[in-house]
Amino acid sequence: MGLFARVCRWGLSVLAFIFVARVWLVKKVECPRFFSRFFYFYRSKSLSVLVAGAGSRGKAKHAGFTLIELVVAVAIFSFVALAANQVLSNVTSSSEISDAELSNLQSLQRAMLVIERDFQQITDRVPRIQGQENKLVLNGGEFEFESDADGIAMVRSGWHNPQMMLPRSELQNVVYRMQEGQLQRLHTNFVDAVIGTEPKLRVLLDDIEDFQVEVLRTVSSNEEFEWSDTIESTELPKAIQITITSTQFGELRRVFQVSL
Repeated sequence: MGLFARVCRWGLSVLAFIFVARVWLVKKVECPRFFSRFFYFYRSKSLSVLVAGAGSRGKAKHAGFTLIELVVAVAIFSFVALAANQVLSNVTSSSEISDAELSNLQSLQRAMLVIERDFQQITDRVPRIQGQENKLVLNGGEFEFESDADGIAMVRSGWHNPQMMLPRSELQNVVYRMQEGQLQRLHTNFVDAVIGTEPKLRVLLDDIEDFQVEVLRTVSSNEEFEWSDTIESTELPKAIQITITSTQFGELRRVFQVSL
């Protein structure tokens, strides 16, 4: 594309010079003798001849297009084609960028929908951790669960199991963490997983720089609340706030009220 554009520009420059010279000749503007002879030579070479009257023995009338006129027409056509090609290229690039941005936005919406369903359906079920007894309803903290930032573990309800056809309950043990620039969601089929159970991993978002979790708790008998970055708790908080720092979308902050 770059070579083609350069050739067209060079050709258009030459043709523009010829066109200007042509105007000089038509308007009878004085020009050097060399250019006059040169362009009069090409003007005398008519490319088509229209004969006046069928079977006429009269002299043929030179009423066709000259070489200069055809060259100018080709130059104009080349200029229009080059402009159309540039417009088409810009439209194609804009379409590809729009499709990529739309795909990223749809991924973000799906991730936020999953996160919202999990945090709004937290239950106070105490799970076993690797077969060991546990007293924490909410678990997590900085670098927990092999996270590069904060990590949080909880049990959520509402995992649909119609008529209990599947060999599991409607509760689900869920972990959120950031690892290798990804926001990951892990879960196990059973809340009280045995030792050695490998969780199932789902990548929600890519290009994540940071993941922070804070909880809203009661700090006094006067029903005063404050945000804390200490996630571990034996009871459910009033609300949970997550902050996701993304390369594409910047800082995203959501607050979820916990249903008691």
